[in-house]
Amino acid sequence: MIKWLFVTLLKLFLPLLGPALMASFRVRVKGMEQLDFTEKTVLIPNHVSLLDAVLLALILPKEVAFVVNTKIAKRFAWLLLFRAHIAVDPLNPYSVRTMLRTVQSGTPLVVFPEGRITTTGGMMKVYGGIGYIALRSQALMLPIAINGLEHSKLSYLRGKLKQIWFPAVSITFGEAFQVPMSEHISRRVQKDQATDTIRSRMQNHLLESRMKPELNLFNELIIAAKQHGSSAIICEDIVGNYSLSYRKLLLTTYTMAERLKELLKEQNRAAVLLPNAAANVITLFSLFRLGVTPAILNYSAGKQAMLDACETASVKTIVTSRAFVAKAGLTDFIQSASGVFTIVYLEDVKQSITFKLKCVGIVHYVRKARGVVGSGKNEVVLFTSGSESKPKGVILTHRNIFANIQQAKVVIAFNASDIVLGAMPMFHSFGLTAGTMLPILSGMKVVLYPNPLHYKVIPELVYDRNITILFGTSTFLSAYARTAHPYDYAQSLKYVVAGAEKLKEEVRQTWSDKFGIRILEGYGTTETAPVISLNTPMYAKKGTVGRILPGIHYRLEPVDGIELGGNLLVKGPNVMKGYLIHGQGFVSCPEWYSCGDVVQIDDQGFISIQARVQSFAKIGGEKVSLPMVEELVIASLPPHAICAAISVPEVRKGERIVVYHNIPGAQIQQLRESMKQQGHPTIYMPSELRYLEKLPLLGSGKVDYVTIKRTALQDDHEPKGSEMI
Repeated sequence: MIKWLFVTLLKLFLPLLGPALMASFRVRVKGMEQLDFTEKTVLIPNHVSLLDAVLLALILPKEVAFVVNTKIAKRFAWLLLFRAHIAVDPLNPYSVRTMLRTVQSGTPLVVFPEGRITTTGGMMKVYGGIGYIALRSQALMLPIAINGLEHSKLSYLRGKLKQIWFPAVSITFGEAFQVPMSEHISRRVQKDQATDTIRSRMQNHLLESRMKPELNLFNELIIAAKQHGSSAIICEDIVGNYSLSYRKLLLTTYTMAERLKELLKEQNRAAVLLPNAAANVITLFSLFRLGVTPAILNYSAGKQAMLDACETASVKTIVTSRAFVAKAGLTDFIQSASGVFTIVYLEDVKQSITFKLKCVGIVHYVRKARGVVGSGKNEVVLFTSGSESKPKGVILTHRNIFANIQQAKVVIAFNASDIVLGAMPMFHSFGLTAGTMLPILSGMKVVLYPNPLHYKVIPELVYDRNITILFGTSTFLSAYARTAHPYDYAQSLKYVVAGAEKLKEEVRQTWSDKFGIRILEGYGTTETAPVISLNTPMYAKKGTVGRILPGIHYRLEPVDGIELGGNLLVKGPNVMKGYLIHGQGFVSCPEWYSCGDVVQIDDQGFISIQARVQSFAKIGGEKVSLPMVEELVIASLPPHAICAAISVPEVRKGERIVVYHNIPGAQIQQLRESMKQQGHPTIYMPSELRYLEKLPLLGSGKVDYVTIKRTALQDDHEPKGSEMI
């Protein structure tokens, strides 16, 4: 009797309860026009909270049935009286057949392919049952992206994200697709491929649902502060010994932006010469707020390269710090630049901020004043260290950087409980996007340290600050492993991501043996903001740089003399706007950006980098991969060896290979004999070894091949410190 009365009352109030819930969560629904149940259809949403099915039930037509876990069905039996549903036990293999029969009968079915609510903030694994249903039913699979409910009190992310009762929610319906069957592949393989296809399409749709046509990263900072709490500490400056909460960062940025507005006087771009410090973060967001493009100078590139970069970006002002200039030994550059450009020191900016400017900043903070959005207003310029005589400026839009952040968030589970060590320099896209913007805009604390070359300090920081995410190059990670205590990384470190250069096998093995940590190797370029592919905890393959990120399309262009693989071309939301060329100005990026790397892609989508298109020596008409030569040479040298193979002109065979290395006493004859015993072809054996105590490195940690090539050509006729055959 009581149950009947309860159900009767619920039926009476349900017409009012539904609209009230929709209004409370401020639900925005997009893409409802995609719904078409004239064919067999399975709706596949991501699963972020206990409320997912409730809100979908209020939106979807009555004929749609829901798949419900038997335990959930018992807990909410009273609610399920009002919707068509089938209760299944996920541990029972016959449950999939029940779902299949429902789909084949023509009933549209909502299935959560992850099978459980996320406990990480990212997508969980997709179960093979959905692939089986897709193949056997040949139904249309329609992805649904749910965003916002992960912040609700009914998510499973307590302690990992800030939770509130009624977060804003968006529900986006994607384009339906069908998974075709093949008669030439076993059913098991087809099911695995179908499941992978569904996972990939869900990830792509989730990314699309989070993208915006135009945006300003400063405005995204405001949104992040609201989502994660204005009092959350988001940035810690180790050298400066102070921290920034979202509130302090925004207040300081509003105030500094007002002062810079007076100093820059409507300038479109300004050069930024600062280390990894809170002041750099504040400066960048202040410029973002104003719609001024920061041209971030590589202070490790040398005086002339920085002067050329300023000319390339057509800047009039350089924003820097007296303390940094003195400590980094940049006085000579400043003296040369001061005659051409206006130098703005942050120490002077701080001293000149008046009480009136502080009040204006507070008013803007209270009003949550937005940053400028418009064409040419929301960009960043980074400079490449390519083979050109003058540095090229790479124009990345705020949307490019935001897209790369969202692409990473779709494939790797991280949340506000994570802490990132930001030691990679911000003049490098890896350091700017992954090491700085990603944590700050995702609610993760970033611990800033200005020099990744302090190999003894970094492990101590990881241990002392409970770092969970560490980014680095193979060179840096090798040094961090060598100087660290085995327990330094065991306490907290969850993800170690390598990029910018090829991860050496001995580095991978050392981290695995000494710390029990699997390094996740990725691949990218400055022009792609920067990540193109990435190994993840869910999908990783040794010796590869992972799978292409969601939202990126690719194709391989044949390369003369290369049988397997080809030059990688990509397009997607993270691909740059274009280049600034010294003396030419802006050059737009073509539809397909050429990465300049020869790659192979296996049948699972994993990428193996073979070499740069230019990284070949042509010896007697045959192409030889210089990275392959480096690998073979390193295998015959001590574990701490670093080497760089380059080609120089040679009259008889066109070119010959010279290897620079850091191992004193290494003998060319012994090396060649060792390579011969291992069965390597003679053509891969270098003609000469040249010793350098320290090989020149770029600020990113990569070997500076341009400098080495220049040195080799200068010394080619009079080799020193080398042995030659």
